[in-house]
Amino acid sequence: MHAGPDGALLSAELKLAGRLDARFFALLQALADTGSINRAARTAGFSYKGAWLLLAAASNLANEPLLATTTAGTRLTPAARALLAAWQALQAEHRDFLRAQEARLHQLPALQGLLRRMSMRTSARNQFAGTVQAIERGPVAAEVTLALKSGAEITATLTSAAVQRLKLKQGQEALALVKASAVVLVSDFAGWQLSARNQLAGTVSRIERGAVSSLVVLTLPGGTLITASLTNDGLEALGLKVGSAASAVFKASAVLIAVQALGA
Repeated sequence: MHAGPDGALLSAELKLAGRLDARFFALLQALADTGSINRAARTAGFSYKGAWLLLAAASNLANEPLLATTTAGTRLTPAARALLAAWQALQAEHRDFLRAQEARLHQLPALQGLLRRMSMRTSARNQFAGTVQAIERGPVAAEVTLALKSGAEITATLTSAAVQRLKLKQGQEALALVKASAVVLVSDFAGWQLSARNQLAGTVSRIERGAVSSLVVLTLPGGTLITASLTNDGLEALGLKVGSAASAVFKASAVLIAVQALGA
């Protein structure tokens, strides 16, 4: 379940026999329209060889030909036309079903909000849902503080123009996005203070080692998880292990703020 390009909260892929999907039936429809495998392949986004192999495999599974070759070109057999018609009917019913379930979700505001927050797909590994707690505006830049449900706070530095464009206001729901590579782990401050605005203390709950770098997950009080990416040498230098106390430190300028677009 996720939001599609049109902002839908619900999506699902329809397949017949576990392998015949929308692209296959687009190829069949293109064949019916053009009478040429070559032109149909280009229309449906296949190479000629790829289209031919797919059609041959489908014919073998159907145990009867799906194509008939004549002097006028290639046409669909009655079996292929029946298959295409069944697909089109099922696809229409499938769309109606999804629209009906989408309407049900819109009647559940809390669940709808949850799904919209979860639907954003981004390369930033850390994504936090919160509420705008404070906005400190300056002539050029502004500081925006998000309060997370766990009680933690994350502060972002934005341009004043960005605050205006996003129409940010106190009490508004928003997401804070932070790349794992922007998070510095500190196991011992040794009496020093850092200038980074965000310093979140927690406990190492998972370490995923790679060939060169590792991902370290900290669990903050309240259950919020934050992931940092660091080299294996850095991990060894810190002496971190599951259960170790550490702080995730990142600049306010490394935080991106996202809000739900109006009308979405």
